[in-house]
Amino acid sequence: MLHKSFDVCFSPALVDYYDIAQKNVVLIDILRATSTICTAFEWGAKEIIPVASEDEARTYKQNGYIVAGERDGKILDFADFGNSPFNFMNERIKGQSIAYCTTNGTKAIFSAARATNIVIGSYLNFSALTGFLIKDKRDILFLCSGWKNRFNIEDSLFAGAVCAKLLSDGSFAPASDAAIVAADLWNNVNGHLMDYIEKSDHYKRLKKLELDDVIEYCHTFDKTDKLPFFTGNSIIDTYEVL
Repeated sequence: MLHKSFDVCFSPALVDYYDIAQKNVVLIDILRATSTICTAFEWGAKEIIPVASEDEARTYKQNGYIVAGERDGKILDFADFGNSPFNFMNERIKGQSIAYCTTNGTKAIFSAARATNIVIGSYLNFSALTGFLIKDKRDILFLCSGWKNRFNIEDSLFAGAVCAKLLSDGSFAPASDAAIVAADLWNNVNGHLMDYIEKSDHYKRLKKLELDDVIEYCHTFDKTDKLPFFTGNSIIDTYEVL
């Protein structure tokens, strides 16, 4: 039986070491960008436009777009929303195009632009994501957004959760030590997820900023069946994959 492979990139700074041209790349930023994106589509957003800089986000604001954005966890001073999924549980976003600028997640999207498909992954859409990956049967790279190009616990754990699911399916095999380590991390932590997340730097960072109310929600399985994809210009709910 020919197995498809999966691999894990723990930082966007490492993505150029991977051949992703024919792969599905799963973008992961659990706290909080990919969780927020999935929530936004569950609440009816039309599209989310990732922007790489504050200046670009400000231009979108001047042109009448809703802007969501943060730097170092704090809302941009000109933004309509920050980076909490709870901000997007709002009828105001229904049918709207939203410009989105974050410290880590949006930059990671652009780092993987040459991939065949870039799909947004979170615990919130875990079953929709894994169902697609198994059905599509394409090689996969899990791209962790990390924190300013550094490893983080929350993204790596989620990558491990999906790796473990793919291993149980039997039609995928790990491509590297990184994939094996991620799956082992998940298997060791599963059942004590929130206790382990409390050890993470970003948990402590958000708690200090009094933004930790969303952490448990971001680690909740299957709150939505939305499966957002990056089309090269914007993120939309679904599109015909290549």
